[in-house]
Amino acid sequence: MAREPALSENAIKVLERRYLAREADGNLTETPMEMLERVARAVADADRPYCGDKEVQRSYETFLDMMTSLEFLPNSPTLMNAGRDLGQLSACFVLPVDDSMEGIFEAVKEMALIHKSGGGTGFSFSRLRPRNDVVMSTKGIASGPVSFMTVFDAATETVKQGGTRRGANMGILRVDHPDILEFIHSKAEYHLLNNFNISVALTPEFVKALSEGIEYDLVNPKNGEVTDRLDAREVMDEIATVAWKTGEPGVIFLDRMNEGNPTPALGEIESTNPCGEQPLLPFESCNLGSINLGLLVSDKGGRPTIDWDHLDSLVREAVHFLDNVIDVSKYPLDKIEALTKGNRKVGLGVMGFADMLVKLGIPYDSDEALDTAREVMSFVSRVSRETSEALAAGRGPFPNFDKSRHAGEGSAPLRNATTTTIAPTGSISIIAGCSSGIEPLFAVAYERRVLDDERLLEVHPEFLRVAREEGFLSDELVDRVAEYGSVGEIEGIPEEVKRAFVSAHEVEPEWHIRMQAAFQEFTDNAVSKTVNLPQDATIEDVERLYLLAYELGCKGVTIYRYGSRPQQVLYRGHGLPGYGIRPRERQKVTSGTTKKVKIGCGNLYVTVNSDDDGICEVFTALGRAGGCPSQSEATSRLISLGLRSGIDISEITEQLKGIRCLSSIKSEQAEVLSCPDAIGRAIEDYLAANGFFLAYGEEGEGYMVCPECGAAMELEGGCRVCRSCGFSHCGP
Repeated sequence: MAREPALSENAIKVLERRYLAREADGNLTETPMEMLERVARAVADADRPYCGDKEVQRSYETFLDMMTSLEFLPNSPTLMNAGRDLGQLSACFVLPVDDSMEGIFEAVKEMALIHKSGGGTGFSFSRLRPRNDVVMSTKGIASGPVSFMTVFDAATETVKQGGTRRGANMGILRVDHPDILEFIHSKAEYHLLNNFNISVALTPEFVKALSEGIEYDLVNPKNGEVTDRLDAREVMDEIATVAWKTGEPGVIFLDRMNEGNPTPALGEIESTNPCGEQPLLPFESCNLGSINLGLLVSDKGGRPTIDWDHLDSLVREAVHFLDNVIDVSKYPLDKIEALTKGNRKVGLGVMGFADMLVKLGIPYDSDEALDTAREVMSFVSRVSRETSEALAAGRGPFPNFDKSRHAGEGSAPLRNATTTTIAPTGSISIIAGCSSGIEPLFAVAYERRVLDDERLLEVHPEFLRVAREEGFLSDELVDRVAEYGSVGEIEGIPEEVKRAFVSAHEVEPEWHIRMQAAFQEFTDNAVSKTVNLPQDATIEDVERLYLLAYELGCKGVTIYRYGSRPQQVLYRGHGLPGYGIRPRERQKVTSGTTKKVKIGCGNLYVTVNSDDDGICEVFTALGRAGGCPSQSEATSRLISLGLRSGIDISEITEQLKGIRCLSSIKSEQAEVLSCPDAIGRAIEDYLAANGFFLAYGEEGEGYMVCPECGAAMELEGGCRVCRSCGFSHCGP
């Protein structure tokens, strides 16, 4: 009989906020154990057409045991929706965008239905004719792919996924599309396309032109005509420069994506899901799940060793679980159900890899870690394929098997066109209490905020164990680790321990690429991975990493340079009397939103603006009822100076929120406590609408702060995840 899961306080908070079933009034109606029982029961029921009640019960108990042990968890939609009315269990979808008004808005409608059901969507906009092209049916002028992306972005903003997840999209454009330069810069301004990750699809022709230093053709997708030529190196410079500044666009390698396409006869892969790890055909979906590698290290003969036998059984049952999900899921579109069941793709991956390395005493940035990655993932790949063969023998191969590459290569029949994917595991890794996906440790210690702004210190349990066993644990040491987040610069910690507990910020960028490539070698689909760059990395470094990723066999890559936009730029003083923090210059063009708030004196209009470097100013205006315009103006000016001087926004809002004004307190109409309280809340609302905001460490490197609880957030393969409260945002 399965035991109650050993959940952390933080995991319980995340489950209560985002996963557990509720009544219409918001009251919880299930416990975490009941949630897992609900999921196991629904997924096991797919066995019923193939076996009797006894085998269905065995599957239920097995599925429940591997989830309650936290050794395996499926993607979030499965945890949220299995056994419930919504019933949509897949995380990843790709939709086509055809070159017609009808096709474009049909895709918008289909996207909204998918987001409503809890899924994320990927699009290639490469079929759309370029800007200023003549539309023959109306003699009008085409506005181009980027303009239509804003329509998808606006629609996403209005749809909250299944009441529990915010919509997320991937937008892709081929590098040979005539509008490619506009696309590369489409997110250069902080407030644009906030519900999209974007990636440039590099073609073999472009890569060849890049290596030879020559021009390549831009091709109108409407008629196949060459419209212009661009220098490949100049285009790559543009991509790298914007990515250096903003973290986007990423790049995907179309040839690699389609080399791994198991069903080329059914179409070409042109896009991925929002985080890039799941290449899919148009109208295809895939469900994902991850095995917690951190729990698969055992002590044999006094030496930590990977428990291969247990991993074997977990892989087999996990593939069985994910295959069942295909049958019990409800699909938002009939076309998606048909293609999904025709190919039966599943994506089994891993999480807790950094925890596994720590327990094995292996530094993340080492050849031994790369060897471990290959050994683990080749094992998962082999066993998952064996399981798919066994399922096909008993239940039949995927219907499109005869049209697949597998059949052409003489493979035994398979139940699933693909079996492996390395996904970001933001929320489920919080539930499992492990490191995310294949990322290095985000930090050895961090603060978690709870009620009344109380802060609790979280320290990696394996570090505490090692420190205790080796005799260097002390309260002072823990305080120092909490201050730095990492251990590399702290005296008194043995060097081998420092190497084993290396954090994401300390890993050289090349090692991120090499680790991604090591897992990609044995992964059917793709690998979601954030390549972290230090703040002083150059544009040339970005270009070099893109080319290294291609050379090593990756299917795509996303980089993030610490301190890149969107952020508050930190200007430090000169250390001389009279020279402190100087605000950056206000740019000529800013944009933002205005919020109307009722105060005791009438209406207050609060405008929050951003420029190219992020949020930069606040203005207030009072309605005709009066108020204190001079004080509000002074407050706004001082706030704007603080914003342009790099002061932590959370410190600004903390000082403003809660200030009380007698007229507002006495007023029944007032929505806030005072004008300053209104300004603070307007800033928070503006930032939350954009998914996150930034604060700074002692050395001025930007880190993301959760808009819900204020704790530091992690970057993970296109997602931002708060390990404190579970907030996640897959997008910029």
